[in-house]
Amino acid sequence: MNLLLLEVAQATQRLADAGVPSPRTDAEELAAFVHGVKRGELHSVKDSDFDARYWEVVARREAREPLQHITGRAYFRYLELQVGPGVFVPRPETESVVGWAIDAVRAMDVVEPCIVDLCTGSGAIALALAQEVPRSRVYAVELSEDALRWTRKNMEGSRVELRQGDALTAFPDLDGQVDLVVSNPPYIPLTEWEYVAPEARDHDPQLALFSGEDGLDLIRGLERTAHRLLRPGGVVVVEHADTQGGQVPWIFAEERGWADAADHPDLNNRPRFATARKALP
Repeated sequence: MNLLLLEVAQATQRLADAGVPSPRTDAEELAAFVHGVKRGELHSVKDSDFDARYWEVVARREAREPLQHITGRAYFRYLELQVGPGVFVPRPETESVVGWAIDAVRAMDVVEPCIVDLCTGSGAIALALAQEVPRSRVYAVELSEDALRWTRKNMEGSRVELRQGDALTAFPDLDGQVDLVVSNPPYIPLTEWEYVAPEARDHDPQLALFSGEDGLDLIRGLERTAHRLLRPGGVVVVEHADTQGGQVPWIFAEERGWADAADHPDLNNRPRFATARKALP
């Protein structure tokens, strides 16, 4: 076995001891990042080319700095995004939210569907929808200037229209015209602060994580925003915590102008996002 693979094995053990959830994957990703190769090419790095900076980045990950902050990149569906301090790092669970949204838009059979992403963060959801629904018109809003530094980099050259502002009052010019509203808002209850993984609690922006005592404050506000933006028959998709599956569909109640409110599981079969359709008049 070559030197790098031996070092990766040691790093895996160190990361596992530190409580990192995916120690082997992270050890390999960091090795590939430092040596400028793909993960599948680590065996090809000569012993003489081993870079001792590997142990510097392993130590940072051992201290629970997010892998994506160290490498400066995050992968989401078919995208490679630039991320770092100040912006929420997209999670694999959100990929199933986007998958459902894409299927919903295609089922509408609208020639140029209008899509709005509220609380866009890195731009992951909006960019994935723009890429995978080719004739869509995609709009995105983000409040945080720190996050927008990354959003703008990721959206450079894309056809997503990005605006800075509050998701609750965004896009008054699109009222009643939108086919799909999607959001991965902050949804962690303030009471859960101590249980949040250190990668998120210590490195993701607080604005992107917490939303009131039960975590649902912003989702309650977004329900009104989505109803304002959507055309009759349009659809809303909102991500939430796996512990909130029984609560979120009730926010999109029939008496508030919604139909077909339902909850859906992620790839781990945990309740992850709620959907509803704006009722026809």
